[in-house]
Order: sequence, then C-alpha cells, then structure tokens
Amino acid sequence: MPKPRTKTGEKNLIHKKLKKLRQTSNLSQRDLARLLQLNGIDIDRNVITRIETNKRYVTDLELKAFAEIFNVSYDYLLGDDEK
Repeated sequence: MPKPRTKTGEKNLIHKKLKKLRQTSNLSQRDLARLLQLNGIDIDRNVITRIETNKRYVTDLELKAFAEIFNVSYDYLLGDDEK
C-alpha cells in the first residue's frame, strides 16, 4: 500500500513552518536535533533536513515535540496560521 501524501505530493504538512520557526529561533538544524534528543526523540540533523525539504514523514511524537519546543499548537504546525 502506498504511503499517504497530500494532493500536491507532499510527505508532511509542517516542513515550511518548521523551517521558519527554527530560523526565527536562531537554531541550526543540529541545535534542533539536540533539543529533540533531550525530549526523547531520536533525530539527527539529517532527519531535520529531510523533514524541512519535505522528503520525510513526521510522526505524531515528533509533531508533539516540535510543538513543545517552539511553544506552538499542533494546528499552527499543520497549517493554521494562529499560534
């Protein structure tokens, strides 16, 4: 069975917002990976790159960790412009 994608072929809905949040917070991809690891999510810089370039799916646990790190809602990450 093929993995789900959006109508435009995207693998995740958060790639643009994640990159913007990371850059606005002055975090490198490596810095973000370290913060995620401190939160129990085993991700390295290469995984962050793949998420931000829309080449990797995002799990619900990762989505939760991103929301906590950047203090935003799931809805914001998934596309709603409100924090």
